[in-house]
Amino acid sequence: MSAPKTLYDKIVDEHRILSFDESGGAGERLLLYIDRTVLNEYTSPQAFSGLRAAGRTPWRPAASLGVVDHVNSTNPDREAGQLDDGARRQIEYLGENGRDFGIEIFDLFDPRQGIEHVVMPELGLVLPGMVIAAGDSHSTTYGAFGVVGFGIGTSDIEHLLATQTLVYRRLKTMRITVDGTLAPGVTAKDLIMEVIRRIGADGAAGHAVEFAGTAIDALGVEARMTICNMAVECGARVALMAPDDKVAAYIEGCPRAPSAELFARARVEWDALRSDPGARFDKELSLSAGDIPPMVSWGTSPDQSLAITGRVPDPDDLPPERRADAVRAMAYMGLAPNMALQEIAIDRAFIGSCTNARLSDLRDAAEILRGRKVAPGVRAMISPGSSHVRSLAEAEGIDRIFTEAGFEWRRSGCSLCLAMNDDSLAPGERCASSTNRNFEGRQGIGGRTHLMSPAMVAAAAVMGRLADVRTLAAAELAR
Repeated sequence: MSAPKTLYDKIVDEHRILSFDESGGAGERLLLYIDRTVLNEYTSPQAFSGLRAAGRTPWRPAASLGVVDHVNSTNPDREAGQLDDGARRQIEYLGENGRDFGIEIFDLFDPRQGIEHVVMPELGLVLPGMVIAAGDSHSTTYGAFGVVGFGIGTSDIEHLLATQTLVYRRLKTMRITVDGTLAPGVTAKDLIMEVIRRIGADGAAGHAVEFAGTAIDALGVEARMTICNMAVECGARVALMAPDDKVAAYIEGCPRAPSAELFARARVEWDALRSDPGARFDKELSLSAGDIPPMVSWGTSPDQSLAITGRVPDPDDLPPERRADAVRAMAYMGLAPNMALQEIAIDRAFIGSCTNARLSDLRDAAEILRGRKVAPGVRAMISPGSSHVRSLAEAEGIDRIFTEAGFEWRRSGCSLCLAMNDDSLAPGERCASSTNRNFEGRQGIGGRTHLMSPAMVAAAAVMGRLADVRTLAAAELAR
């Protein structure tokens, strides 16, 4: 009998074409078949130029999808959006490459346009057991479907397009088990921020992380995507969850889901996609869901986070290896030790990104905003994760809740997640954000970003400062 296997190793073994060594374990160098990729206008140009220079064409054009999401303006008035010459050329070149190489492209005016990690799942292109590699580190998102998803560089994109394979090194494995029930007001975003806080920004470096436990099973598919998306912020190269009936139901309703016959056959295969009992993991971590509070980041890394009820730490109280980073982060963020997090005033509020801009995220935030107004002096924006999400939200009337509260209802794109478009922070502006990264300059030179869940962003926008969403939710129940 063969030894018990982890879900990660099962999928890698199914896609291994050949091995360059005989180790078979972590560190094994192999040639890996890739099922699908998604391309954007920012990380693909050099790869296509390399193909042209070498006279090559994509091996399987139908296995690729191109989307515009990083550099585009999300201003609802397309004419008012500012697009510099470089961004315009990147968008045009993606369209040219799609036409020349037979790759489907969703341009700015396509009704299916959106952020790549939102568009791929909502189309039904992410199926359990696949390997998906793309030029964006948050390709770990697809792990919520039982997929080995990971980010790659431009030279790897070129190799992938030309051969549908990659030279790959097998990762170590880590399992994070979360049991119990999340408390009211606590979300998947809080859960993954607590994980990152506990193990640090490099706590899962070199590992494929599998999330398991009753708390994970209880989450919806979109919440699971949030966790897998942000797992890269603690160093994970791959994040995984065993697919279940919720995943199957999500896929079955998608426009490009397999036909009924193929879907029924696939379900049999998907049911086996889980780690075997007794499978060995190189690292293990267990958490109790009930102990996790609503979280916010105070520094310039997602692991510099605390419960919203906490205070900015005193560097002297931190482990020696973390003190220098804390001092630098406080200087950049304009904070002082022992400041209460709920006393930190904000200038901006943003809901969006591949982490938290799906329909369920918008619904959560709308529940907090219903009947309330954004605080004076706060500019609040929301950019739905895709044009499809935007349309669904408008059909439910969610857009009106946001606009009546004082939010700008934007178009889809990466938007204020990163300063690569005209949605950016000015120096010194402080933003409550549902995004995934908060390093120096990420949202604009000198911009200061506090990460949190969409509902927490809504609470901060209403209060004009970092706020505990549970307080507003309690007030809502008392009405």
